[in-house]
Amino acid sequence: MADKITPRGVDYSQWYIDIVLNAKLADYSPVKGCMVMRPRGYAIWERIQAEMDGRFKETGHQNVYFPMLIPMSFLKKEAEHVEGFAPELAVVTHGGGEELDEPLVIRPTSETIIWAKYKDWIQSYRDLPLLYNQWCSVLRWEKRTRLFLRTAEFLWQEGHTAHETEKEAVDETLKMLEVYRDVCERHLCLPVIAGRKSDAEKFAGAVATYCIEGMMQDKKALQAGTSHFLGQNFGKAFDVQFQSREGKLEYAWATSWGTSTRLIGAVIMTHSDDKGLVLPPSLAPEQAVIVPILKKDTQAAVLAYCGKVLAELKAAGVRAILDADDTQSPGWKFAQHEMNGVPLRIEIGPRDMEAGKAMVARRDTGEKAPYEVAGLPQAALALLGSIQKNLYDKALAFRKENTRSVADRAELLAFYGADKGEDAGTTGATGGFAEGGWCGSRECEAALKAETKVTIRCLPLDAQEGVSGSCCLCGAPAKHRAVFARNY
Repeated sequence: MADKITPRGVDYSQWYIDIVLNAKLADYSPVKGCMVMRPRGYAIWERIQAEMDGRFKETGHQNVYFPMLIPMSFLKKEAEHVEGFAPELAVVTHGGGEELDEPLVIRPTSETIIWAKYKDWIQSYRDLPLLYNQWCSVLRWEKRTRLFLRTAEFLWQEGHTAHETEKEAVDETLKMLEVYRDVCERHLCLPVIAGRKSDAEKFAGAVATYCIEGMMQDKKALQAGTSHFLGQNFGKAFDVQFQSREGKLEYAWATSWGTSTRLIGAVIMTHSDDKGLVLPPSLAPEQAVIVPILKKDTQAAVLAYCGKVLAELKAAGVRAILDADDTQSPGWKFAQHEMNGVPLRIEIGPRDMEAGKAMVARRDTGEKAPYEVAGLPQAALALLGSIQKNLYDKALAFRKENTRSVADRAELLAFYGADKGEDAGTTGATGGFAEGGWCGSRECEAALKAETKVTIRCLPLDAQEGVSGSCCLCGAPAKHRAVFARNY
């Protein structure tokens, strides 16, 4: 199976696509720029979705659903918002064989149609807060697409909340960012940096955008989630006013926040290897696969024995399957389940059965050892926990190894190979996350991006106290501590 996967060191982009296709996570759609999610890919998304949805409900949010078609006039009400999304809009002009009175936009995001209804639902401070979330698909007419990471249509959740005060809205923005960080680190084993976006990189229509950024194995950054403080921009654009506790009319304060199927791409690029997909046990559709070693004279007995082991694993809470297909060799099955990212492989043959043991192989390290079948469920649970921890620790160590503090422009350019005449659009031996002072100038930021394709990924929330020194781009006094990287 490994011969189907282009090695990471040869072509990282092709390696990624090979895994997506051969692990049967997704496929290309007849519609350019879109993708078909196959059962295994969708099963991973369902597990992410369930974890996120549980966290949202724990924090008081309710699920709603709004139409996918939005009147064009709604987008035009918030000038910065429509300007930011204009190049990505798909517009419906005809319906039922007739030209529409007003063009309808297929939602790129739902702030406008949601706030149009919030105007009807909010009259008093007693109606606040509104804490709503929506699971849906959105459409953004992307020109350069890649399965899961960037497609024209993708699945996501988008939270939209309305608040009585600015403080409540800011607190909500940061609370949901922390939910994203916790889910990514605990559930996806994806270490992330939580921070604020620069004004040039913030969401169109936001006062401030916060994000979580992870490092992939090619040392590029991937934005894994965003949370936006929208101020009163949408409240004013849609005239959402309420009677305050003092009897005055005030505009509602807003947030929005979202994560998407891009997280599946993040998991693939953070953990997988040249044998195929590697999944955290919490996400794996199957956490363990039993592969019987079948011989004609003992086949029935071994299968019956494996069936008993399977039942015990399931009873202990392990998502396990039995691969009883007798048309393929054990070696072929081993490779296939490695490709699919099954965390544990349990091999049981006639000798194992007689000894009351099973050989267990870990997908993350390849380690293989015999275990007593009598205690196998407990051993499997312990191994799954060990794999979960190891994947996070390994990813965190990789990020730390490829993060460097830079003092000036020369160090920054050297880190990304830009001072050696190398292609600024490539990644490889050079690059990663650079940390340095930034003066806050848009001109500095834009010049760096144009020259090297390196951007400010975020201003880490835990690194903004007592900033001193100089800007690593221009030498002016630093106002912020920034993380720089090339990104997806």
